Amino acid sequence: EVQLVESGGGLVQAGGSLRLSCAASGLAFDDYAIGWFRQAPGKGREGVLCISRRERITYYADSVKGRFTISSDNVKNTMYLQMTSLKAEDTAVYYCAARPSYYCSNYGPLYDYWGQGTQVTVSS
Repeated sequence: EVQLVESGGGLVQAGGSLRLSCAASGLAFDDYAIGWFRQAPGKGREGVLCISRRERITYYADSVKGRFTISSDNVKNTMYLQMTSLKAEDTAVYYCAARPSYYCSNYGPLYDYWGQGTQVTVSS
């Protein structure tokens, strides 16, 4: 059974940093594209970025380029979303998701597995 468990969200001041974790069980990162999505209050779900074996990191939200990045710990089978220079507009519930592909996608329904989400709140 595949499970994704996120952690690391919280309240941070604008300009601060957070690192979100996505701990995976039942899958190997090499065989999956891992996407990060977010949903702000009153808005639809937005693709943020994705990492895959063939494409490496793909950014879907221009606003996070240069501020967000992905890293992984294959021993712990955990993916990390490092967020820096946070802004109030980054406030959202953040989700990691996995699809069994070597390629990323910004289309949420293509992802088979989702974490429960973690709240990130940036105060201005």
